Amino acid sequence: MIARDLRRVCWMGLLVLTVFSPVRAAEPDSANDRPNVLFIAIDDLNDWEGCLGGHPQAKTPYMDRLAERGTLFSNAHCQAPLCNSSRTAIMTGLRPSSTGVYALQPWFRKVEELRDHVTLPQHFKSQGYKTLTAGKIYHGGFPPKPERTAEFDVWGPSAGVGVRPPEKLVTTPGGNHPLVDWGTFPHRDEDKGDWKVASWAVEQLEQPQEEPFFLSVGFFLPHVPCYATQKWFDLYPEDELIMPEVPEGDRSDVPHFSWYLYWKLPEVRLSWLKETGQWKPLVRAYLASVSFVDSQVGRVLDALEASGHADDTIVVLWSDHGWHLGEKDISGKNTLWHESTRVPLIFAGPGIQSGEICSQPAELIDMYPTLAELCGLPAPEGLDGHSLVPQLEDVTTARQWPAITTHNPGNHSVVTDRWRYIHYADGSEELYDLKSDPNEWTNLATSAAHAQTKSELAKLYPRNDASPAPGSKSRLLIKEGDQWLWEGEPIIDSELER
Repeated sequence: MIARDLRRVCWMGLLVLTVFSPVRAAEPDSANDRPNVLFIAIDDLNDWEGCLGGHPQAKTPYMDRLAERGTLFSNAHCQAPLCNSSRTAIMTGLRPSSTGVYALQPWFRKVEELRDHVTLPQHFKSQGYKTLTAGKIYHGGFPPKPERTAEFDVWGPSAGVGVRPPEKLVTTPGGNHPLVDWGTFPHRDEDKGDWKVASWAVEQLEQPQEEPFFLSVGFFLPHVPCYATQKWFDLYPEDELIMPEVPEGDRSDVPHFSWYLYWKLPEVRLSWLKETGQWKPLVRAYLASVSFVDSQVGRVLDALEASGHADDTIVVLWSDHGWHLGEKDISGKNTLWHESTRVPLIFAGPGIQSGEICSQPAELIDMYPTLAELCGLPAPEGLDGHSLVPQLEDVTTARQWPAITTHNPGNHSVVTDRWRYIHYADGSEELYDLKSDPNEWTNLATSAAHAQTKSELAKLYPRNDASPAPGSKSRLLIKEGDQWLWEGEPIIDSELER
C-alpha cells in the first residue's frame, strides 16, 4: 500500500544542517542587486517524488535535494488539471473561473480582457530582469512565434518528446493516439527533448550575466509518451514494483457526473490496462520517466551551483498538474481528486528556510505574488493568488485561503489543511477527511454528521464562473439547455466507457 500518511516525514532524516535566516522581501539598492529566479516546470508530475511520498519506490534525488535546501509545500494544488488552463492561470495569476480558459484552447491573448494582461515574466522584465525560456512553460505551441518576444526576451528549444521508436510500442483504444504510449526502446538520454532543454539551460547559466535573470525551464516528461532509456527502467524491476492501491468499488460513492469531466479521452481506463496486462508497464514507465526528468533537473541545479549564482538565485520547482495511474479506475488527469491536483511546489534560495515542510494549502497562482515579493518588486495588482512569504518565514503560519482547482465551469475542488470538498456543475458533491482518509476513498458528502463542514467549505469555491473563452473546445464540458456537451457533442450515458 502506498503510505501517503508518511509523506511529510519520510525523508526528514536526510536534511542538511544549514539553516538560512528568516525570509524577507529583498530591498535592493539597484536592479542588479535583486535575486535571480530559476523557474522549473515539470509536465504531468503528480506527487510521486521521494520528498512527497506519493509512491514509496520513487527515486528523485535531485528534487529531494532541492527540497532539503528549501521549503516544500506538501499541500500544494494546481488551478486546473489540464495543461493550457493550468499554465494560463500560473502565468497570469488568474483562476480559470476568472479568465474563462478551461480547455486546451485558446491562447489566452485571444481573449479580449487578457490581451494586455501583464504576465509573471513580463512583470519581471518591466523591473529590469532579462527573461529567458525553453521547453514547456506555456502550453503547446503557445504563444504564436510572432508574439514570443513580447512574453520572454530569449527563447531556447521547444518542448518535445525527442527520439521515438519506429512504431508505437502499445496500441491503445480511443484512436491509438500517438502520444499515449509507454515503454523503452534503444535510444540515448542525449536524444531526448528534455536533455536538449536542460543543456540549453546549462549553457545560459554558464554565461556571464550583466543583469538579474528570470530563467524558465520547462520539462516535458513524465507526460506521455513515457519513453525512457533502459537504465531508468532498471531502477524499477517489474517483479518488485509496488502498484497503486485501488479498492474494489472505490467509485461506488462517487457521483456519476464525475465521469463527465473526462468523458472520452485517449488516456486509457484501468479496466483496459488490466485486461491487456499494461497496468504494471505503465506504472513502471511513469516512474522511469520521473527519474529521468529528475536527472535533468539535477543537471540544471548543478550548473546553477557551478555558476556561482546559487546564493543569489531563488529556485522554484512546480508541476502543472498530476496524473492518475489507475486510481479511481482511470489513467490521465482531468479530475478534481488528489492524483490530478496535488503537485510538487518547492522554493529554495537566499533567505528561504532549509529543510522545512509547509502543510498549509498552497496554489500555483501563488507563485506570481510570492516571487515578486521575494525579489522586492512592486506588488502586482488584480491577481487571484496570495503571497506565500508568510509561510516561507514560518511554515506553521495559517493561511486563510484554501487551494482551489477548477475543471470546466462549475466544477471545483476546495482543499484546506484537513478537508477536500468537490462541487460539480450538476450540484453533486464529494467530501473527504484528508487526515483519516488521505487516499480519498470514502465520500462523506451525504453524511449528516458532516453537513456543517460541507456547508462551510461550500462558501469558499468560486460562484461567478466566467463563460468559456471564445475558441474553447478540446476537453470542454458545458451544458446547453438540458443537454451536457463534451467537446461540442451530446453526452449519451449509454456510451460511457468505464
